[in-house]
Amino acid sequence: MVMSVVFTNNKKETDMKRLFFMLLIACSAITTISADPTASTVKKPEAVIFTLNSIISKYGSNRGQEHSVDRNPNTGITESSIKIVPFSCSASDKQNDNVLKAVASNFQKDEPLSYQFLHIQPGNKETYTLKVITNNGKNNRIVRVRTNSNQEMWLMCTKNPDNPQLRDSYVVSWELSEDKKQVGGTVYMITSLRPDIYEKTQESLKKTFKIEGRVDANIKDSLYNIYIANSAEELAAIGDDDYVACVPVINKRFEWQTELDHPVVGRLRCIFPDGELCSAWINLDFVPGETYHITVHNGYFDSDNDYERRVGRYSGKSLLNKSQIRGNDDVKVLDSVVINDAEQNNWQPAKIFSLKDRVKEKVMPSLNAIEAKIKMIGNNYDYLDDYLESHIENNSLIGCDPIFKNIRKLNKDLDKEFQKVIKVVKNYEVPESEKMEKIKFMTEMYTGFVQLYTSQKEDELELYQEIGTKAAQRTLNEIDKIAMKYLNEMNSFINREK
Repeated sequence: MVMSVVFTNNKKETDMKRLFFMLLIACSAITTISADPTASTVKKPEAVIFTLNSIISKYGSNRGQEHSVDRNPNTGITESSIKIVPFSCSASDKQNDNVLKAVASNFQKDEPLSYQFLHIQPGNKETYTLKVITNNGKNNRIVRVRTNSNQEMWLMCTKNPDNPQLRDSYVVSWELSEDKKQVGGTVYMITSLRPDIYEKTQESLKKTFKIEGRVDANIKDSLYNIYIANSAEELAAIGDDDYVACVPVINKRFEWQTELDHPVVGRLRCIFPDGELCSAWINLDFVPGETYHITVHNGYFDSDNDYERRVGRYSGKSLLNKSQIRGNDDVKVLDSVVINDAEQNNWQPAKIFSLKDRVKEKVMPSLNAIEAKIKMIGNNYDYLDDYLESHIENNSLIGCDPIFKNIRKLNKDLDKEFQKVIKVVKNYEVPESEKMEKIKFMTEMYTGFVQLYTSQKEDELELYQEIGTKAAQRTLNEIDKIAMKYLNEMNSFINREK
């Protein structure tokens, strides 16, 4: 694994320690049991590939061939390929008969390498098609690989050894001519996106609502509370502390997203430097599968007119009432505190390189969420550091209470994602001879979890506790509770596995 941390200014030692531990946990969560020498790798069905290439070489026809390859221009890695070759041969030739017999033999030989396998004999009326998804989902087509009941077909689908997002399909189908003297068929060798992964991703995108925001260069960066309600009436009655997220602005930009099963209404509300909420806000329709683009200026904002016309306040579909819609036009968003400018600390989450396929696919959503939440926690601590420097003489941290609440919520969410990863890793089967390696890995992972939470307590929250704030104390207690939970889980795991 390769991981780099870039600091663009000289931060205090405790800050560096905190960020180091944050990156350590991201690394620990994705350091692989696959480093284990017994972990299996994805293999190609070499016997099937050899047989199909032999058919193409000896009996392939130039007429009707299709051959295409798409590679990533930056990495050179194949992203999709299609090879379709018609063939014909004499049905009475012994050599030809041996080739067709080799198809049956070698498909069955390589069957354990496949996750989908199919053999259909002549007389079966079922036809068969392959869904081919290429160009990152922009191109979809259906390839008919068995078109009538006279054909015999062998089909095998395997994971691509270089990219588990891809599927390698190997198919051959043929039929005898009416006089039984000729064999005519087609070989298909296709690499494309796995339909199950692509469709799952598309389904998730259909549910995702996203806000992409900018803050005018002439005003300071700020924080925004995000609120959600099912109706205009619920939104009107929502409490100040009932926000679902507190989003920091970094380098004049902020982003937030969530999955929704149906359209709802939402609100963006600014927090002032002293912790007071702005008396005005921005009400929006939150619609699944849509992205709202907004730019906030000093006293007004630029709305996403295309969005509003299609699904928002001008579409006739809005869930907001008239006064709430008019309120959007009159909202005043005031300047607020800078959270994180370009010259402040900038770090990149650990990159994932080698987690084995059957584990990686199950934990990838959690790994992505872990990286995102660790980064958000770091951004919130950066805000606290800056605020403390400017308010230390006043001996007051009341303006930081919303951030403490957000840090507490993020750590709880992080805990849930860690539990998902732990469950997958625990269920990962290894030989008895490698049992100690698994115990060592799990122990290191638990240690990383404990360090993440305890480093926050030691380096940040105790300082704020000394100055005095109930929100800081509650956050400290929550983080300490989670740290102890993982310490106890680690000890229980070790004792069970001895």
